[in-house]
Amino acid sequence: MTSQQPDMATASRFFDDHQRATIEAAMARIIPTDDTPGATEAGTIDFLDHYLSGIGYIYAKPDGSGFEQLSGKRADAWRQRVDAVRERYVSGVRDLDERARQVHDADFVDLAPEQQDEILRDVEQPSRTQEADLERARTTLYGAPVEPALQQTSTEVDLGFVPLLALHTRQGFYADPIYGGNRNRVGWDVIGFPGPASLAEVHSGRYSTLDYFADDREHPITKEEAS
Repeated sequence: MTSQQPDMATASRFFDDHQRATIEAAMARIIPTDDTPGATEAGTIDFLDHYLSGIGYIYAKPDGSGFEQLSGKRADAWRQRVDAVRERYVSGVRDLDERARQVHDADFVDLAPEQQDEILRDVEQPSRTQEADLERARTTLYGAPVEPALQQTSTEVDLGFVPLLALHTRQGFYADPIYGGNRNRVGWDVIGFPGPASLAEVHSGRYSTLDYFADDREHPITKEEAS
């Protein structure tokens, strides 16, 4: 099975039509379409809607044939996490619309791109305060580094709405297409990454990123044996 999108027409969805259109519009401001494809072309909304639809799409099977079915405490932990993220998005959409109506007398999705940017910046202000606090913590915590929140996958549920949106937009843009985003591999194409034909190629060892990331493509052991 190749790394292709699930059939989003038949896949489960979490967002209603208005929520989906609102989040899709906001994602398009995170990675806009210019001379290269953006979040819209990559279908990042499908990635997120798929993820929030339940716990059946968390871990793709190594052979690329589908997704692991979680059970027990592992399933319970993921349900709690997904529920928390769902709540963040529902309240986030509501907040975007309330702010948009106050300033422009229209829902967020109906605003011009520049007006949407204005609303997103307004929502983002508390997150910037959190970033400033984090920077101060770096300089006072006995010299020990503090890991940025967006690099901590375990803190997804602790992120504010805009940082969470940015995180999921990037994930949907660059993740393997089996997760619903990166439609037609456009995210990979933008950065010149060929990507595997399937997850099975990766887990079987038939595919390697060595040619993409490494300048010295010869394995150290091979060079040592040759000498």
